[in-house]
Amino acid sequence: MQLAESFPSLGIAVGLGLLVGLQRERVGASGHIGGVRTFSLVTVLGAMTALLVPVVGPWLLVAAFLGVSATGLLSNVLWMRRGDPEPGMTSEIAMMVMFVVGALVALGMRDVGVALGVGTAILLQMKGPLHGLASKLGDADVRAVMQFALITFIVLPILPDTTFGPFDVLNPYRVWLMVVLVVGLSLAGYVAFRLLGRERGTLVAGLVGGLISSTATTVSYSRLGKRLAGVRGAAVAVFLLATFVMYCRLIAEVWIVSPTHARSIVAPIAIVAATTMVCAALSLARSGRQGGEMPEQENPAELKSALVFGGMYGLILFLVAAAKEWFGDAGLYVVAGVSGLTDMDAITLSAGRLVERGRLMPETAWRAVLVASLSNLAFKWGIVLVLGGREMARQAAVWFAVVGAVSVVMLVVW
Repeated sequence: MQLAESFPSLGIAVGLGLLVGLQRERVGASGHIGGVRTFSLVTVLGAMTALLVPVVGPWLLVAAFLGVSATGLLSNVLWMRRGDPEPGMTSEIAMMVMFVVGALVALGMRDVGVALGVGTAILLQMKGPLHGLASKLGDADVRAVMQFALITFIVLPILPDTTFGPFDVLNPYRVWLMVVLVVGLSLAGYVAFRLLGRERGTLVAGLVGGLISSTATTVSYSRLGKRLAGVRGAAVAVFLLATFVMYCRLIAEVWIVSPTHARSIVAPIAIVAATTMVCAALSLARSGRQGGEMPEQENPAELKSALVFGGMYGLILFLVAAAKEWFGDAGLYVVAGVSGLTDMDAITLSAGRLVERGRLMPETAWRAVLVASLSNLAFKWGIVLVLGGREMARQAAVWFAVVGAVSVVMLVVW
């Protein structure tokens, strides 16, 4: 690397070292290991020794890294001798990481180095929220996160990425990838639920519940409204908010599985989503109440649930292709109406995937999604009637009818 090219790398290294050192000094963690100046010098040291690799070889870089590591270890030992029983190792590890960051920047991998340096600073700053999250998670929650890691990083890579079977649509890798996507979205909502707590009111209940499962949220709040008449208006607002989030979730799924045709597919779905949002806002303003304590949510990352959804998605994918082949669009809409009763993810992902492969027209896909959503609305209203009672069902029917009417209009005139 030429001299003129070295200075930008050194400048970036100094900046990243300043960023992490400032964070360490700001939180008072620099007492025995170093702050702004030390971290800047360590990062520059990593950059300088990396720049010298073409001249003197890698031994100087390795020796410098070992020296930084030994310095941190020695500092920790001395601090324990002074009476600190738990000196910690965060700053020492951070110093080693920043040395590597400096080396990455100097070796031409600036994007990786900058991302690693900034990410380190953010991770260090989030000590409080991360410890708070860890304290709120129980054994079952941690197990679910581990199960999600299992299905994502162990099961997914070993599945064959080849299609087989009738209609050539079943691909084990692609099917399980959709499982990872759906479980990941639901798990994000569950983590938000655990972080925010249960006493956060109607707005958070609807948004978080919709991300986890709009149908499960409808069940939970129907039962709550049956017990507590005072929260029925707020419960209806929760139904609508959860349904709005469901539409947003469907739009995100279409963008992921069918990016080429996503605009033409999501436009009518977005109009229905906007209608649902307006209905939710009006219902929320009308209720004027908090929705009480959020019912406990089931963890969506259980392995059994993932296997069930994987089987359901594969089945719907096959049925959609078969119905389209044997009965045309009419058969596809029947499959959509049936599958939408309890789950919207499978039909949306299936239709989007077939559009991306050229097996389905975009307008047929969004029509199938809206047909499924009408079926889903009817099923949710039935849940409210059975579990929540006639009064709550009457309140919900007005808003659900508006959303359903807009969906029908889109199917007729779009």
